[in-house]
Amino acid sequence: MKILVTGGAGYIGSHTIIEIMKHTGWEVISIDNFSNSSAAAYDRIRSITGKSIRHYDIDLRDLSATSKVFAENPDIGGIIHFAAFKAVGESVEKPLMYYDNNINSLAHILKCQQQFNVPYLIFSSSCSVYGNLRELPVTENSVLPKAESPYAYTKQIGEVMIADFVNVNPDCKCIALRYFNPVGAHESGMNGELALTRPNNLVPYITQTAIGKLEQLTVFGGNYPTRDGTCVRDYIHVSDIASAHVMALQKLIDEPDFPNYDIINLGTGNGVTVLEAIQAFERESGVSLNYKIGERRPGDVAAIYANNTKAREVLGWVPQYDLDAMMRSAWKWETYLKE
Repeated sequence: MKILVTGGAGYIGSHTIIEIMKHTGWEVISIDNFSNSSAAAYDRIRSITGKSIRHYDIDLRDLSATSKVFAENPDIGGIIHFAAFKAVGESVEKPLMYYDNNINSLAHILKCQQQFNVPYLIFSSSCSVYGNLRELPVTENSVLPKAESPYAYTKQIGEVMIADFVNVNPDCKCIALRYFNPVGAHESGMNGELALTRPNNLVPYITQTAIGKLEQLTVFGGNYPTRDGTCVRDYIHVSDIASAHVMALQKLIDEPDFPNYDIINLGTGNGVTVLEAIQAFERESGVSLNYKIGERRPGDVAAIYANNTKAREVLGWVPQYDLDAMMRSAWKWETYLKE
């Protein structure tokens, strides 16, 4: 079977391609316009797996170009859709850019899925859909509040779009994976999160500060109602996230009676504060980090972590990496980049 991975040069997309190529017999093709990634990711995939993949440099907002990919690959049997802008703060500053990219890209993928009779879709959703819920950990049945950022709202809208789509296209099945905070790098240290500009996520910010690319790390907010005043997140290793995408797609293939649409949380189930994450990095790297407590960042929620019972029971998915392993691999990747 041939699998299309959109955003395949990105952080999670590239790790998922590696997972597919190492553990399945599926053929992979990829679409990425490199708006927040680099074609070098495909070279890293080849170095790790020993295999090359066909990839297309197109923008999913271009329906004609997107359709052409499907026409050239009529044997696409599944889609894993990552491609989206994903920075919470940037989405607050540039909401129209996020609505345009994230929603229109998904709409075009669904149109092509319908036109070319592709039966399976795995959608990259986000824990940001849960907003500032007071009852933690969140479950898939938690009632979604108003989104805290345009980015989060595009994920809420995306889930509704897919639910409406499969309702009138019963031959299509989809699982939306709401994952929490992916961190870390491939165990080889040869692939990881690569911010083309100043990083928006915590761990690249930590590692770039530790290695000297950035002078100082700013912790956004020290007065949240948490155990040390910093935000609480559910950090999960990117390779665990990648394996869940493969398992979700395999679930749709193997079980014809599986619901046409389902939502599954991907998280460790453990909430970690920003300061606890920094301490874990310092412990694993042996580097003392230069950081300060700054102002809160618009769009951030105080605390969020998952109930992952459904992922365990439905997919048989169990996270393999703890916080220390996440930090070790992230530091291994950062030092690899310096070589």
